[in-house]
Amino acid sequence: MKVNPYLNFDGQAEEAFLFYKSVFGGEFTGNMKMKDAPGGDELPIAEQNRVMHISLPIGKSTLLMGSDTAPSMGNILKKGNNNYISLHPESREEANRLFNGLSAGGEIEMPMEDQFWGDYFGSFIDKFGICWMINHNPEY
Repeated sequence: MKVNPYLNFDGQAEEAFLFYKSVFGGEFTGNMKMKDAPGGDELPIAEQNRVMHISLPIGKSTLLMGSDTAPSMGNILKKGNNNYISLHPESREEANRLFNGLSAGGEIEMPMEDQFWGDYFGSFIDKFGICWMINHNPEY
């Protein structure tokens, strides 16, 4: 299983990741704007160019990943949700096991579902206030 840090920003994700890229080197393996997501064109203009997802390899098997919040959708950056632990299990079954086990007694943000970008994904805050993402992509 891969584990990657996931950082949230309030409109500074692109600036932050350009800085991280200047330090780590390499190329982005993903950089999607909010406007590129289904319904993204319905967001306020000021949010459409925010980063929906960005990733930068920072080691042999580690990605630094991140996104901006979308305040109009209720995603407000606050202490505690600016950092997630992103788990990448090797099967859907393991993804479900981890999601169900770790989210017990916590708050589910997104249930495990197939997503438009092709992965099986869900996120939650566990009963201790730790933010988690479970992301399964059969090609990785």
